[in-house]
Amino acid sequence: MEDHTAIELTEGINVLSLFNGMSTGHTALDNLGIKVNKYYSSELKPYAIELTQHHYPETIQLGDVNNWREWDIDWKSIDLLLSGSPCKDLSIAGKRKGINGSNSGLFWKFIEIYEHIKALNLNIIFLQENVGSAPKEDIGIMSRAMGVYPVRFNSSLVTAQLRDRYYWTNLKTKPFGMFGDLVTDIREPKDRKIKLIDVITDGWTDKEKANCILESESRMTTSQESLKKRYVKDFNTIVYLAEDEVRVKTNTVKGYDVLTEEDCLNLSFPSSTTRRGRVTKGKAPCLLQGNEPLYVLKDKQVRMLNKIELCRLQGFPDNHCDILSRNKAASLLGDGWTLPIIEHIFQYLPFKKQ
Repeated sequence: MEDHTAIELTEGINVLSLFNGMSTGHTALDNLGIKVNKYYSSELKPYAIELTQHHYPETIQLGDVNNWREWDIDWKSIDLLLSGSPCKDLSIAGKRKGINGSNSGLFWKFIEIYEHIKALNLNIIFLQENVGSAPKEDIGIMSRAMGVYPVRFNSSLVTAQLRDRYYWTNLKTKPFGMFGDLVTDIREPKDRKIKLIDVITDGWTDKEKANCILESESRMTTSQESLKKRYVKDFNTIVYLAEDEVRVKTNTVKGYDVLTEEDCLNLSFPSSTTRRGRVTKGKAPCLLQGNEPLYVLKDKQVRMLNKIELCRLQGFPDNHCDILSRNKAASLLGDGWTLPIIEHIFQYLPFKKQ
């Protein structure tokens, strides 16, 4: 079992972040009061670098991870290695080429770097993240390469977003099973019970949680028809601009019931004069096959999530991406880590807090 004794580093810790994105790791460390001395970043996306340097101008940018052997780093001084290697070939949303695909295969660069640092510093702590829909075979390959099996958290526990992810770390582990395989031993965060309606800036939503925001959120469409079709297929999250009640015609004295996100709507007989909609209060939504999910909402205007809402879904302050356009922010947030999840994991770090 890993047992990292509390370490007091007066100069702060040295961090190497691969596929750094928007420096969520740095933000989590700051929020927990863990001092950073040097923060090395490997990132190629120009506006990711722009946002990082805006918040953390002392960040040392290293460039392409493929060129890691050329980096000017005192490797044995690295205390924390972070990696969110690409999930494109692993995700159910991709072409499933697997861990050896051209994108997700960059995981092996992380392994090369980890092994290189570990040969010089046995106390190196790492965190690796990847998508929850990755094939189990690939998860097994990755786990054996790291020497530890992951924990699986959904960001829905700490934000209003469904975001299922694996997290591997040697920070806190325990043996498991007949062969004593090491597994990541970090407890699940408490459910903060945040709903999508709690984070939208205006309008109304019929979802309790937002879909997982993806990099494709940056390719915004304004077509009402397209937005609704993608919504029906569960490809995106939309907000209804009207805030009035959603009324369903029913065979009652009032002639309608008010539909909420907690209710079940049955539209089995939409053309009947006596058997119209039926709302079952207090039940999860269960539109029956053959009925249009937007049936009672079809005349309402809808929009995609705005920049503030996207920041909130990943646990960032409203103004965190102010220097970027909505679409550039969406690209980074969709590819990034959920800040409260990383803070939850980092609370186990052995470094003394300020």
